[in-house]
Amino acid sequence: MIYPEFIRRGDTVYVTAPSDGNKDDVDYIRLDRAKEALRECGVDTLETPDVRKSENGRSSDAKLRADEFTKAWLSEAKAVFAAKGGDYLMEMLPYVPFGELCRKPKWFQGFSDNTSIGFILSTCYDIASIYGDNFNTFAMEEWHKSVSDNWRILSGETVTQYSFDMYQDEWIKHETGKEGYVLTAPVKWKCINENGGVSMTGRLTGGCLDVLLNLVGTKYDRVGEYVKRYWRDGILWFIESFSLGSGDIERGLWQLGEAGWFENVKGFVFGRPAFFNSDDGTSYEQALINQLGKYNVPIITGADIGHKPPQFTVVNGAYGIFSCMDGKGSLDMRFV
Repeated sequence: MIYPEFIRRGDTVYVTAPSDGNKDDVDYIRLDRAKEALRECGVDTLETPDVRKSENGRSSDAKLRADEFTKAWLSEAKAVFAAKGGDYLMEMLPYVPFGELCRKPKWFQGFSDNTSIGFILSTCYDIASIYGDNFNTFAMEEWHKSVSDNWRILSGETVTQYSFDMYQDEWIKHETGKEGYVLTAPVKWKCINENGGVSMTGRLTGGCLDVLLNLVGTKYDRVGEYVKRYWRDGILWFIESFSLGSGDIERGLWQLGEAGWFENVKGFVFGRPAFFNSDDGTSYEQALINQLGKYNVPIITGADIGHKPPQFTVVNGAYGIFSCMDGKGSLDMRFV
């Protein structure tokens, strides 16, 4: 696994919009405040033109988004951040010269629709990537510990991430651009198929299930080769979902299993689902057990990953140690 150079004072980073872009005044305020926050850390931020555009859920057409992303990647910047999530990032993938990008590894960070880029970099090209907050999160007036941890990890510090006490259970509209999280619900990690505490290790691999399902069977699906390369470590899957219901989740996990993605699995860690529903009464936990119980490995739910913040910084491709006990959890990562 290739780990890019960490960010140091005096470096430059890029923000680009491979999916959707910023589209209203508060978005622009948050973007500018995030750039200012990084400047206070001694880091300058460049942005591609598509970052301040949004039309029909896209920052620009597919080819232009790919060109802007490639421009940012091939620059001297130490990292590339996604501006926003969205729904249509997959359109730009055919125009991205991944082979050329491999000659200049750097950190990519984003989540949700940005799963595609990070997952492809890690599973196809062995370049570690970060599943974590999109760029505007750095705008909050006082960084939440999750954001501070994110920056410390990007700066090369060894950080043990511990589960938080509370999380934001609803989408909150930003009014000033300075807001932090509105924490309203207790965090509770749970191992749903084993009693007592669990600790599991393996190559951290995953992202948003809604997006991962789009990659199955495409030319970007080289997971079978990936799991064989890292058979000594095994694979520790971290997964979260945005709008999938119980049936979608069961069918999706079955599909990934049949495609060979779960060969050599050591465990599953699921984040809090953003919008979950069940038409047949199947609970979220039962849906997971129905499809993953046969692998006889721990299944953790309620983890601080994904759309209901705060979320961990998870490095796709790193060697990870996830632990869970008494409703709490932690993640250690080793860049080996």
